[in-house]
Amino acid sequence: MKTQKGFTLIELMVVVAVIGILASIAIPSYNDYVTRGKLVEGTSTLSDARVKMEQSFQDNRTYNAAGDGTTCPAAIPAASTNFNYTCSGLSATTYTIIATGKGGLSDFIYTIDQSNTKRTTSLKAGWGTVPASCWIMRKGDAC
Repeated sequence: MKTQKGFTLIELMVVVAVIGILASIAIPSYNDYVTRGKLVEGTSTLSDARVKMEQSFQDNRTYNAAGDGTTCPAAIPAASTNFNYTCSGLSATTYTIIATGKGGLSDFIYTIDQSNTKRTTSLKAGWGTVPASCWIMRKGDAC
């Protein structure tokens, strides 16, 4: 008598169902993980830009060296891979630097000011409540 080797259709469908369930959990988690990795670029550049604003203030005795209230010092980048950076409210004693996400991060907006006040003004749906008085870096975070 010959014995047949292989899988039955039921066994194969069970395996496909298990893989589908695992993928439905793993893929969104992985996408959130990748997003969190990209957010670091924006917040670290904002922190670096704050230091450069203080250095500019030491040189010029004003945060508004250009005189127009919106031109960032040349040392602050206008853009990076995932964020655009702008200055607003520049005066002799105040400033705000804004990081606005690009592409898949377009829902994220972070700010920092002369008092080192960090704010999240816009987030992807489900990541938290805005405005927040900190930088929200992961889904469900709060200040």
